[in-house]
Amino acid sequence: MENPIIHIDNVFKKYPDAEQFAVQDLSLKISKGEIYGLLGPNGAGKTTLISMLCGLLKPNNGTIRLNGHTYRENASTIKQMIGVVPQEYALYPMLTAVENLQYFGAMYGLKGGNLKNKIREELAFLGLEKFAHKKIKTFSGGMKRRVNLIAGILHAPTILFLDEPTVGVDVQSKNVIIEHLKNLNQRGTTIIYTSHHLIEAEDFCTHLSILDHGKIITSGSPSTLINQMPEASNLEEVFISLTGTALRDHV
Repeated sequence: MENPIIHIDNVFKKYPDAEQFAVQDLSLKISKGEIYGLLGPNGAGKTTLISMLCGLLKPNNGTIRLNGHTYRENASTIKQMIGVVPQEYALYPMLTAVENLQYFGAMYGLKGGNLKNKIREELAFLGLEKFAHKKIKTFSGGMKRRVNLIAGILHAPTILFLDEPTVGVDVQSKNVIIEHLKNLNQRGTTIIYTSHHLIEAEDFCTHLSILDHGKIITSGSPSTLINQMPEASNLEEVFISLTGTALRDHV
């Protein structure tokens, strides 16, 4: 693979006082334009890896490059390049949808008519235009999830990180979110996605890696991984076969 948009090279991460590494000797290359899934049971290292990719955590060893840049050398460049849509709502409940999006847009240097038009366009795409001036506290879970997504994509990121983007939403909201994400991807945004919804991941991702105990245990397209395992008919069966059926309660 030439010039991957994400290049993770021999990365280790261990939390203070932890007995084991959360991520250990992990290497991965992701091509531009992928919808790449990072899947795994609780405690597998997904959140730690995503946090390092977003610059929230520093690896103990190894190198992470995003579009050729490292956080040590070009943190400000990377932060303008990436969008992050967290699982928890990153919204102010007492502000309206527009007020929230104006705030987040300003954080990325957007302003004036450009920001106003972008907000109106995204709200319309996601069926929220008539709720633009309603306070977030009045929104349903699916509506909040859609505004949460808009906040992460207003600046047209090169790389978008999604953590459970459809958790807890109705089927209609889920379909609208997934279709909008596919459109973003078709326009050039590389998407890094993590979720426990394996049926959704099978349909949504172009490639994926399954992690467990801080390591990648398999990678490939969903169809390739399913075809490699004769007893599996879907991604969920591949996942269970590789990671087991034991409960993974994790704090």
